[in-house]
Amino acid sequence: MGRFFATVVPLMKGVLPPTIVGHGRMSGTPPVPDDLMPKPRPKNEMFMTLPAGTGKNKKKAKFPQNGLGMCCRATAYDDVLVYRTVLWYLLLGGRHIDGAHLYLNHNAIGKAIKEAIRRGIDRSEIFVTTKIAPSHYGYEKTMATVQNFLSEDELGLDYIDLVLMHAPSFPLSTACGREGKDAATCRKETWLALSALREQGVIRNAGVSNFGINHLREFENVGAPIANNQIEYNPFVPEYITETFKYCDKHNIAITAYFPLGGDIANKDKAMRNEILGRLSEKYDRSVSQVMLRWAIQKGCAVIPGTGNPKHMQENLDVYGFKLKEEDMKTISELKHGVSGFTHMDYRTAA
Repeated sequence: MGRFFATVVPLMKGVLPPTIVGHGRMSGTPPVPDDLMPKPRPKNEMFMTLPAGTGKNKKKAKFPQNGLGMCCRATAYDDVLVYRTVLWYLLLGGRHIDGAHLYLNHNAIGKAIKEAIRRGIDRSEIFVTTKIAPSHYGYEKTMATVQNFLSEDELGLDYIDLVLMHAPSFPLSTACGREGKDAATCRKETWLALSALREQGVIRNAGVSNFGINHLREFENVGAPIANNQIEYNPFVPEYITETFKYCDKHNIAITAYFPLGGDIANKDKAMRNEILGRLSEKYDRSVSQVMLRWAIQKGCAVIPGTGNPKHMQENLDVYGFKLKEEDMKTISELKHGVSGFTHMDYRTAA
């Protein structure tokens, strides 16, 4: 499945993928100068708090509300550009990297982190999130897969800050399913394995992605607390996603917003052309993207916009430098009532 995404996403952008032509042949993120050293972290940086640890992990973790998503654009699947992207971001002051096993870019992310550490950034400052795919659910499969994430062939790290279950289920056959177990049982086994890995200190926290309220309730009083639910979140999401957000907030589950700029290419283009957001962009002398990211951060989310452009990375990190007024927050929150044509994944229906 990972190879499928790594092939299809670049092709959809009109680019030959590394799975066909090899890595290093794609243009995009510029090389990082050899003498570039870490810049200060952003002023007024804001953080999310995760549950206190157990076992070998006693400290309560916090992570930056502004991160870098390593998915869903052509350059996120080329190892050379992934390495440059992550290194640029860390040297510009960012500290939150979001990846996944499914994206097939663990190794390049890990190498960039090691180079950033060599240049003076402490590993403890860098918050690394990855995800285990539903194809690898099940207790034993999860234990082996996440342990392998630490290998030199993958991230090559001593520990992982946060591991998420990537989705509630998988539409195709899985090893866990072939054992005669239903999707709910496979999810529970996976959660118990992540909880055990958290106790061992292999991972610092465990969470989920694309889980609806019905799926979140399955883990009540089971294993570790759910630290995070990563879902689509932006001003244009439907009510059922807003209800998921409220449930997570009530149960102290941190939200990370993917697609914070409106969604896929078509949705994002519509958001960037929205007249109300355009007027607010002029009012605050900020880009529409910055206004949307700041809205999500003030709503209490972490955001993980994806870009391989250092200028855009800096622009995204600069959202800590202004604050939206309450009346403008409300105006943005009500945008979804006056627009149409936005599409969203309905994860409630997953088995």
